[in-house]
Amino acid sequence: SSPGFRRLVKYFLSLSSVWNVGHFKDSGMLFPRESSSREIKELNGLWNFRADHSLNRNLGFEQAWYKSRLAESGPVIDMPVPASYNDITQDPRLRDFIGWVWYEREVLVPSGWVSEETRVVLRVGSAHYYSVVWVNGIKVMEHEGGHLPFEAEIVEVLRNNPGGACRITIAVNNTLTLQTLPPGTIQHIDDPTRYPADYVVQNTNFDFFNYAGLHRPVMLYTTPKAYVDDITVLTTFADNIGLLSYQVSVLGSPNPTVTVTLTDKDGRCVASSTGPSGVIKVTDANLWWPYLMHENPGYLYSMGVHMTTSGEGSVYEDVYALPVGIRTVQVTNTQFLINNKPFYFHGVNKHEDADIRGKGLDWPLMVKDFNLLKWLGANSFRTSHYPYAEEIMQMADRHGIVVIDECPGVGIKDIRSFGNASLSHHLAVMDELVRRDKNHASVVMWSVANEPAAEMPPAGFYFKTLMAHTKSLDPTRPVTFITDSNFARDKGAPYVDVICVNSYFSWYHDPGHLEVIPFQLNTQFENWYGKYQKPIIQSEYGADVVPGLHTDPPMMFTEEYQKMVLQNYHDVFDRKRKEYVIGELIWNFADFMTAQTVTRVVGNKKGIFSRQRHPKAGAFLLRERYWRLANETGLLPVGARYP
Repeated sequence: SSPGFRRLVKYFLSLSSVWNVGHFKDSGMLFPRESSSREIKELNGLWNFRADHSLNRNLGFEQAWYKSRLAESGPVIDMPVPASYNDITQDPRLRDFIGWVWYEREVLVPSGWVSEETRVVLRVGSAHYYSVVWVNGIKVMEHEGGHLPFEAEIVEVLRNNPGGACRITIAVNNTLTLQTLPPGTIQHIDDPTRYPADYVVQNTNFDFFNYAGLHRPVMLYTTPKAYVDDITVLTTFADNIGLLSYQVSVLGSPNPTVTVTLTDKDGRCVASSTGPSGVIKVTDANLWWPYLMHENPGYLYSMGVHMTTSGEGSVYEDVYALPVGIRTVQVTNTQFLINNKPFYFHGVNKHEDADIRGKGLDWPLMVKDFNLLKWLGANSFRTSHYPYAEEIMQMADRHGIVVIDECPGVGIKDIRSFGNASLSHHLAVMDELVRRDKNHASVVMWSVANEPAAEMPPAGFYFKTLMAHTKSLDPTRPVTFITDSNFARDKGAPYVDVICVNSYFSWYHDPGHLEVIPFQLNTQFENWYGKYQKPIIQSEYGADVVPGLHTDPPMMFTEEYQKMVLQNYHDVFDRKRKEYVIGELIWNFADFMTAQTVTRVVGNKKGIFSRQRHPKAGAFLLRERYWRLANETGLLPVGARYP
């Protein structure tokens, strides 16, 4: 091999040693997958449910509702899982409820699951926000934070009840404080002349509804007693040779035998290796390319990990298959490179949000959204403003949709939310996020916050620490946060790799005055680039539209006005993308629910699609633009269109 290739391998190995699976403070969080050694029992469906309407919201703990069937301590209703509970009933008290709610489900566990050679794990995909979990009345875990999975081994509890019955009780609390992510405050109002007794209000600094409940799948899964706990993969390439560096963490055995095989889409073994860590060399590698950047986007290999070990007279075998894409990411001072080719983000911001289900994972909705993204010609989205479901990330991997992966750090506006307790929790959340999503080829950048009060004095230390920590977890991806602060006073901007700016000229600023957009947007870009010499993404822009509302000349909230806002922004983008602007993400993909305020008419209407996913006029304008950009910047056949 050439000296250049040898240098690349040497650098790659040094990078691999920095990113160590032992860096994460807890065990791994591999997505549950069935194999010859693993079984899954999904617990989606109807659960028993009760909200604790007591004044202190603590009656469930005082009366220990978890010790017996929930129906024995009071009335219960049906509640679907996964789903937010807020919009399921006709009760406005439940829609706006703050405090503890209780879920319960009884299942039968196969007798073979409680053997001495088997682990049984209870996993919750996400629950907003605090969670306490009991099995058969015994507490098995607690978790703080929505949007990320948590799990506990429960086989010892099951063995104490040999009949196989497994009663799972989960208490969930959506109260937000100055130290949570996202933050909030609780306001107690004591004015009997104006408010009911014991009146409490949850205040937040973010513009989406505080949906709550069991938002993602709950499941039981098994592994052998000795098992593959975590896998970390790094990839690069030179010419036609792909390199895949891996580390496999095995728990339950000190001396496992590990074999790794890499198979292509046709099931052919293209490379293999032995040992818990190593580098796999793939000749004639198919790279993972973004949608519309290559005729074969989203190419994934399957990395099969086969672990065997013996101990205490038993032989354990575990098999896990991880989808992996071979690709690289690099940032210069004017470009974002994927596989050494300039990549231009023409995409969207999204929300996990829909009628009735709230933030609950919904397969038909997810598939529809990806079809709309591809119809639109979008090659990317940001997980505004929290990590999305793992199933969504897997779809992005398969379809070649590039993802900016954002943690729930939205609404950090109060100076008290920059304290040590907040920073400690924020660091822990980044641990959990990187641990979960580190192997997704679609994830090309981490975002640690959205629109924080970055001009406040503590923000510099806060974001310097947060960025450095995230880079220590993953030195292969750029890190950013999304800002709406003044370019000269933003104390976090010096530490980001890519500048991501939100602005709403002619909407929140100079409302109704479309003529200011070219001047203010051009000045925005020149100010930010002039100070930092870093590539810039317009991470939000847009205008509210009530579908079917029309005026000419255009007025705010009409379909015509949104089109004019977009067109004025696009004219500036087209000049600046020849220099240092590397992307544009519309706010928003679809209308979404918010808290009730005088500026929101049944939610935020800035979607180019309605909440029901019907296109507004702006969607067709954006589609024309995105397909034109794809044909200019990608590697497509001339005139390529969807489907």
